[in-house]
Amino acid sequence: MVNKAILKIKIRILSELKLIDMIKIILLLLTFSFTCVAFGQSVAPAVPADFTQYVDPMIGTAAATTGSEVKLGGIEDNAMVQPSVTFPFGMTNWSPQTTNTEKKCIASYFYQDSLMTGFRGSHWLSGSCTQEYGSMAIMPESGQLVCSPLKRGSHFSHSSEVSSPQYYKVDLNTSQITVEMTASKRCGILRFTFNRAGKAHLVVNPNNDIGESFVEVVPGKNEIVGYNPVRRIYQGNGERAGFSGYFVMQTENIPDSFGVYSRDQILKGQLQLRNLPDLGAYFTFNVKKGAHVYVKIGTSFVSIEEARKNLEAEIPDFDFLKIEQKLKNKWNDILSRIEVESSKRSELVKFYTAMYHSFQQPRTYNDIDGSYPRFDGNDQTDTIRNGNYYCDFSAWDTFRALHPLYNLIAQKYNADMVKSLLAMGRVRGWLPIFPQWNSYTSAMIGDHVVAIIAEAYVKGVISLTEKDYQLMRHNATESPATYEEYIEGKGRRALKSYLKYGYIPLEDSVKEAYHNREQVSRTLEYAYDDFAIAQVAKKMGKNDDYNYFIKRAQNYRNVFDSKVNNMNGRFANGEFFKDFDRNKMLSFFTEGTPWQYNWFVPQDPEGLINLMGGNSKFNDTLDEFFAQGQYWHGNEPGQQIPFMYIYSGQPWESTRKVRHILKTEYDTGPGGLSGNDDSGQISAWYILGAIGFYPVCPVLPEYAVTGPIFPKVTIKLGNGKTLVISAPGASETNCFIQSARLNNRPFNQCRITHEQIVNGGTLVYEMGPEPNKKWGVVTETQP
Repeated sequence: MVNKAILKIKIRILSELKLIDMIKIILLLLTFSFTCVAFGQSVAPAVPADFTQYVDPMIGTAAATTGSEVKLGGIEDNAMVQPSVTFPFGMTNWSPQTTNTEKKCIASYFYQDSLMTGFRGSHWLSGSCTQEYGSMAIMPESGQLVCSPLKRGSHFSHSSEVSSPQYYKVDLNTSQITVEMTASKRCGILRFTFNRAGKAHLVVNPNNDIGESFVEVVPGKNEIVGYNPVRRIYQGNGERAGFSGYFVMQTENIPDSFGVYSRDQILKGQLQLRNLPDLGAYFTFNVKKGAHVYVKIGTSFVSIEEARKNLEAEIPDFDFLKIEQKLKNKWNDILSRIEVESSKRSELVKFYTAMYHSFQQPRTYNDIDGSYPRFDGNDQTDTIRNGNYYCDFSAWDTFRALHPLYNLIAQKYNADMVKSLLAMGRVRGWLPIFPQWNSYTSAMIGDHVVAIIAEAYVKGVISLTEKDYQLMRHNATESPATYEEYIEGKGRRALKSYLKYGYIPLEDSVKEAYHNREQVSRTLEYAYDDFAIAQVAKKMGKNDDYNYFIKRAQNYRNVFDSKVNNMNGRFANGEFFKDFDRNKMLSFFTEGTPWQYNWFVPQDPEGLINLMGGNSKFNDTLDEFFAQGQYWHGNEPGQQIPFMYIYSGQPWESTRKVRHILKTEYDTGPGGLSGNDDSGQISAWYILGAIGFYPVCPVLPEYAVTGPIFPKVTIKLGNGKTLVISAPGASETNCFIQSARLNNRPFNQCRITHEQIVNGGTLVYEMGPEPNKKWGVVTETQP
């Protein structure tokens, strides 16, 4: 700003001058101000936009109330997200806790619950039905000390909750305590306000269900430290994962007393416990009414000492507001990468909450000094020198839209994620299928880590070495030499059958997998993964490999039964399953019906259209599919289906279907997410659908175009360029593309290339209430 002393002198002079002189001086001052700007003098900065105000982390914390999920969702009718205060891709997410377990399919918080039992340092896979692991919790209390999580709950009201990406607050009615949380990448800080004078307690526990954890009080440092060993599920179920969740809790206040406990047995003054059921530790203070007690917690997957280092580096003091502001700034950096304009706050809330959910996982695994537990490493440690090491990839879900989103607006993050996947492969010689809790799992079908790597390479986000390529090829062409390796989750399931028959016959029940059987779905998804490897081989100039894998990418044809005009189970002798019902869930399909899975040929939609009888018959069948309410948005296998009309000559129908899904499958209430969010995949679908283009086949550098729901979208691309999408007058009724111009040139295509997007510029749509059936139409596909 202009020096205040100079301004005072000028004001005094002005008061002594005549009007005409005053006008001259004012003009002179204006000139002086502009000169300051021109020569780099500081001026008052514009107030930055706050996108966090549009994020509601409570969306998805209750059973879904959206369209297809109510009808078809079943056990997956909850989005399974937590209202976490968290750094984007943070190591630990800080969530209110209404449950007390790490068991499968139980998140820390459910909106319908009325008792708060703690505040958790969580490693839950956002939106999943997997397991919590390596977590801990802290609970403040007043009056009587009650340690067991099963007995210490406090009633609370949702009306007292304040939830945002950077801040959470709630009033505990039973104990008259106000709790506030914020966080850094690996640490959390909490502020407890005790609204009742007297005894105040902080109870800390590892969330371990089987009585194998450790806790210790360190009085001289005002610390409680501990760890919670991680065990596997899926392949290797029940075995140790080879690392633990470690924590260091520090208080600003010196406790008056302390102790440890196991269930209801409280051991005052004792310093540590190990491997007892429901153990923990506590601090007790004498407080005045309205007193604040500050707590900060560091976490690590390597050791207590590394957790302490992380805490010293990220939260060196107890300045709650400073950490909150840093986290808010970080989220605004992420959220502002796509800026949308709308007159409806509800649309902004849905969009930016989807952005928030899309940047939860994969999670950072390395400490501030780069150390991290080796993948499948049996307590060994590795160190990353540049970037970050990530794990918890819900790959069966996220290869579809989440990683394509990162390849547009978060390329550096995704490059580190892909490097992490390759690092996992180098440790044991096999790329993981569904890497969770830093272990092989083979939890879901397919080999989609290969597809994630391939997409990043094809789109220029990473480079690959010959060794990297050989890892991908190894997964696709070989099986482990020993049965022990195979049952541990290494290698593609049922690969030998797939290579022998060109499909997985029904006789192969795929016993060594969490999902048994599902032979048709595996065949379809392996065919896509083969196509992904073919694209890598093509870019690397490996023509023989390209020809080999592109031929395998056609294996979907081997499970298409022309008699029922649908994918169907097939026996080793070539005969198809007879008792076929396309609307009935059958064991050879994954989490869906044959009709819902029929459309999964993203690498060759034209080929599928040909098999089904050409554009007209294909469209009739697709119309019938939607008319009968068979589209299930809450599960991933069919999420490309609404865009299939683009390949069959009716792009306006894709626009119609996408708009309907955006309106009916997403909402602003606690039940406003359609099914498990699966690490942000459902949310990423919303983002891409709302801005108007979607990667039907992510490994191909192109997107299906349906047009934006917003009048203006500004995308800050990961390469530093910007794409501005304008659709003046776009609305619920004005939703059909009439014409378009890309960088001031006519654009008459219902597909846009990755290169056209990342080159930036302007994309301008004219929208209307009725389809322009000449815009973007592809030529007829005939059988």
